[in-house]
Amino acid sequence: MIDHIFNLDYFILLGALLLIVGVLTTKFSSRLGVPALVLFIIVGMIAGSDGLGLIYFDNPQFAQLVGILALVIILFEGGLQTKWTTVRPVARPALLLATLGVLITTAVVAVAAKFVLGVTWLEGFLFGAIVGSTDAAAVFAALKGQNIKEKMGATLEAESGTNDPMAMFLTLAFIELILADQPNFFLFISAFFWQMGIGLIIGLVLGKAASLAINKINLDSSGLYPVFALAFALLTYSVTAMIEASGLLAVYVAALVIGNTDLTYRHSIFRFNEGFAWMMQILMFVILGLLVFPGQLFTADIILKGLMLSAILIFAARPIAVFISTMFQKFSIKEKLFLSWAGLRGAVPIVLATFPMIAGLENSPLFFNVVFFVVLTSALIQGSTIPVFAERLNLTGPKRETPLHSLELVSIGKANAEIVEFEVNENASIVGQSLEEITFPQDVLINAIIRNGDLITPYGQTNIESEDILYILVSRKSKKALKKILNEKRHDVADNSLPEN
Repeated sequence: MIDHIFNLDYFILLGALLLIVGVLTTKFSSRLGVPALVLFIIVGMIAGSDGLGLIYFDNPQFAQLVGILALVIILFEGGLQTKWTTVRPVARPALLLATLGVLITTAVVAVAAKFVLGVTWLEGFLFGAIVGSTDAAAVFAALKGQNIKEKMGATLEAESGTNDPMAMFLTLAFIELILADQPNFFLFISAFFWQMGIGLIIGLVLGKAASLAINKINLDSSGLYPVFALAFALLTYSVTAMIEASGLLAVYVAALVIGNTDLTYRHSIFRFNEGFAWMMQILMFVILGLLVFPGQLFTADIILKGLMLSAILIFAARPIAVFISTMFQKFSIKEKLFLSWAGLRGAVPIVLATFPMIAGLENSPLFFNVVFFVVLTSALIQGSTIPVFAERLNLTGPKRETPLHSLELVSIGKANAEIVEFEVNENASIVGQSLEEITFPQDVLINAIIRNGDLITPYGQTNIESEDILYILVSRKSKKALKKILNEKRHDVADNSLPEN
């Protein structure tokens, strides 16, 4: 009994230390110019049996479980942060990259894998499918805080958020083709449309249901709202996956719906999921690092084959997929080159590489090690040079600055009221008016104004200026009326949504 408790305490201690080290590595990653995911993986490899020997881990089933759970959380957080107004103009090319692009990448890599790895054609296509998609965790992390042009960032984020289902479908399909005596190709085609179509529908329905539930329910603690939202993400994935549709697609679509709805407790939900997504990303990459044995990975055979396939993926397969998929889209040559270079591989290929291992395929250990090496080279070479590449191609925008002020937004559940943030647009009708001149509802109170980084205490004669940030206490019943007043333009130009932040 005492030994059992000691072992449990030992693993809790190790878990705490790994999380602390993982968080600290994010600080060093920006200074070193190395993506954080690479450092997380290295932490796992060092802690594993071929490193310090702190943890012996060779359970692909558990790694797959943690990987998929982490992807659900990461996709949910990424979808919440994605503005539909930004994604809508690039939705078509992003979806083409997420479907046709993955197919083309799979085919090109498959041909290379057939000869480089010396496997059958079906196994070559299986390898191509595993590395065919870009990774949401890697792309979101690489672009966060960078001044990449909005069009490019939105395309990459939308693609990475929606191409995982395609890669997973192809991976499972080729595994079944390898194992089946008489494969039914018609069944695979119908299964594809079922997975994508039903995944999209369930994502839309449950995303709308979650938004309504969050806004209607009145919980005693504001801390329960982020948990409530996260529960809908897990519900969306599980319900969709249980009927054999694409749970990952459903989660991302639901998150888009929720994130673009005027939510109560919006900031609490966003901040909680951002922190939780980071924790799951650290956990996922550390566990994937534990799963690999460096002694088997860094051999001359794996390094040579991995470098050859990485080069083909980065310099041939991805560019061919991008240029064909965006052939009739409004992208310049420079933009296509950037999209080609920024197609990062990350956790998804490694997680998908566990499927052949669990299925017991003959070449699954070879696939896992080569895929792992491909991901490392992609993250190191592409991930660390994305900002430089964007700058060389003149695809950077204004430097993103973090506001000097900060104010924790709260909602007062029992009072059925909340504090909302509103940044005044230069075309807003309230610009130039004093607070006493604006006909706010009776239960609306301007608590504070941030102007040029300074806090201003408002009173009746205070005039509203462009770019002021208002913090307003409002009851939920008056929120629509407040919204109408704030969004009114000088020339009565309608605008039905509050700015996101």
